[in-house]
Amino acid sequence: MTYPAYDPPRPPTPAHPSASPVDPPASPVDPPASPVDPPAVALGNATLLGIGYLLLRQWRLAAIAVLGTAVLLDLTASTAETRYEILLLLWWAAGITHGWYLARRRPEQAARRGQRAGTLALALAVVLSAVLLRTDAYGIENRVTEAREGGDCEAAAAAQGEVWWGHRLAGATVVEPGDAVAEACHRLDGAAVTLARAARRGSTEDLGRGFGTLAGVLDEPGNEQTVRTVLDTFLDGLPTDNSCDTAALTAWLRDRGPTHDVLDRSAGTAARTEPAALVGCGDHLMTEDAWQQARTHYQRLLDSYPDDARTDEARDGVRAATLAIELDHVRGLVENTYGADSGYCSQPAKYSGAPPYRNGTNRALFLGDSEYTDKLPGSWRTGDPAKAALVVCADAAEHGAAVETCAYENDKSKYLPHRVTFHKVKIPLKVYELRTGKRLDPRSVQIGGGSCPSVLRYEYYLHDLGPGDQFVSTSKSGVRDAFRPVVER
Repeated sequence: MTYPAYDPPRPPTPAHPSASPVDPPASPVDPPASPVDPPAVALGNATLLGIGYLLLRQWRLAAIAVLGTAVLLDLTASTAETRYEILLLLWWAAGITHGWYLARRRPEQAARRGQRAGTLALALAVVLSAVLLRTDAYGIENRVTEAREGGDCEAAAAAQGEVWWGHRLAGATVVEPGDAVAEACHRLDGAAVTLARAARRGSTEDLGRGFGTLAGVLDEPGNEQTVRTVLDTFLDGLPTDNSCDTAALTAWLRDRGPTHDVLDRSAGTAARTEPAALVGCGDHLMTEDAWQQARTHYQRLLDSYPDDARTDEARDGVRAATLAIELDHVRGLVENTYGADSGYCSQPAKYSGAPPYRNGTNRALFLGDSEYTDKLPGSWRTGDPAKAALVVCADAAEHGAAVETCAYENDKSKYLPHRVTFHKVKIPLKVYELRTGKRLDPRSVQIGGGSCPSVLRYEYYLHDLGPGDQFVSTSKSGVRDAFRPVVER
């Protein structure tokens, strides 16, 4: 029996000539990068959020894109300058272009409808939001402008109050002028409060501050109507309930120099309301005994408005105030008269309202030494300067004309006889016509009376050699006869 020859099994032939059963296993190969969709990358960057770079797995570029967008948006919103808006648009366009360029360089590309739809939706949301916000910003600013042109600061401020950060991100340059309008209206609100306080208190200081604010706002273009509204509100409140406050305010307005703008409207209001205020204030001051101020107000009307219908009232007021001032001055002098050389007697003044110095008996105000003038009839005297035609200043009595000389024996010693001369009582006088303040005659009067009494009593002193010259003894009738030429004309 024959058997086939034995052929032992052989090892398998390696697949590669260099491979051998003893070579180590091959290392794993990196998986290929995912295919990218350039339109999706470009649309992702159109969101300004670097989404396209995220699709490319360019993390650093995505962070730079977000940071750049944040910086530019902040600059745009905070400065409201057009150049930053242009830079933002360029940044947006550069992001789209750069993302498209990087995606096109990738060898692995594929259309991915899901990415395209998602990034397109986000990009449209960003762009439409920006467009809508900017459009709304234009609408707000149109309302702000219309309200300002209509002089309605309240409506302008309310419209500008609708602006929020979204409007500032999408349209800072659009809403920024409205901020200036709102700020101007805020200043005008302050001016309105100041002017109202000026009207309430009659304060020209507040009035000046209020007009200063109005002038400052008016220097900024476009604010004429809003300034006019505030000014008209103040002017419509004139005259106020207090005529003196009105007079003070209108005087300031009248004296204010023309500025050839809307503020000059105040001059017409001043001319319309000041005359009545001046007369009313003058009348009020007269009741307060402030005669000097009252006369100033009356005179101001005569000087500034000579053709006004109230000039007759003003002239009467000047006359009454002048008389009150004169009478007050005279009374002050009388109160300070302590003798014939003080007060009125040394500084005579006129009172134009005094009774005229006329024929007959004139009542007089007797000042100075009253030893003899107190004996005059009451119908000749008065203590009220307003009722006196004359002011008579009597000095201390002096020896007048000698009447008689008599011999007397001293009852202590018959060897000391005395001859005594009796004199009329001479009263030095200063007589003034009160109506004019002019001095009149006589300059003195002499009172006659009895002389040489049977017994003459006197005070005795060691150094005295006798009683000396004596006054005659007077009577009321004698005093009256002596002073009659003074009070009668």
